[in-house]
Formats: sequence, structure tokens, C-alpha cells
Amino acid sequence: MLFVCVHNAGRSQMAAGFLSHLAGDRVEVRSAGSLPADQVNPAAVEAMREVGVDIAAARPKVLTTEAVQSSDYVITMGCGDVCPVFPGKRYLDWTLEDPAGKGVTSVRPIRDEIEQRVRALIAEIDAR
Repeated sequence: MLFVCVHNAGRSQMAAGFLSHLAGDRVEVRSAGSLPADQVNPAAVEAMREVGVDIAAARPKVLTTEAVQSSDYVITMGCGDVCPVFPGKRYLDWTLEDPAGKGVTSVRPIRDEIEQRVRALIAEIDAR
């Protein structure tokens, strides 16, 4: 499973953190960005810490063709046009507010929406 957003510093990192936390080693989780930032958004790190998910060690990574090719699911969050498309992959585009430049209070609702979507994704995978 590959989560992609522009900076790989907020939304995609939170989604990857939730999926790793909730699905454990049942799913291989990746995240990347089309224009990765220097670090993960500190407000996203704090918001995730509040719910018991530690993404403090995560680092933004550049989106590669190889990452897309090796993923069964590709979930984009605001950068779908730059993601290479390959047959046989499941592509989803999640419209989510960008947490860049926001404080933890503003990031919490984004975090909660991501958690709901990740839980629904796990349920979909389990049903297959």
C-alpha cells in the first residue's frame, strides 16, 4: 500500500502510520511525495502521538515509479496527476485538507478523517 501526497510530511505520513499501527505486518506500507519536504510536519507528529501512533522517526521520501509498481493500492492525497499509473493497481484519491502550516488543533480533524478512511480500507481488504 502506497500513500502519496505532495510533501510526504502530513497526510500520507499519518495514513501510513495508522495503517502500520492498525494492520501490523499484514500489509506492507509505504509513503512518498511528489515534492518531499525536509521533515514530517511537527503538528502531524504531535496529533498522531495523541492517539498512540508514533511517526516521529518517519522521513519524507520522493515518489518513485518503483514504489508505485510494487504496490497493490496507491492512495493519492492531492497529487494524483503526478502519480504514474500502471494496470492492475487499485488507485484511490482521498480529498483531504492539507495540514501544512497548521497547528495541532487544526490537524486533529484531518487526522481523525484519515483514521476513518484507513479503517474502512482495512475492512475492504479484509473482505477480499
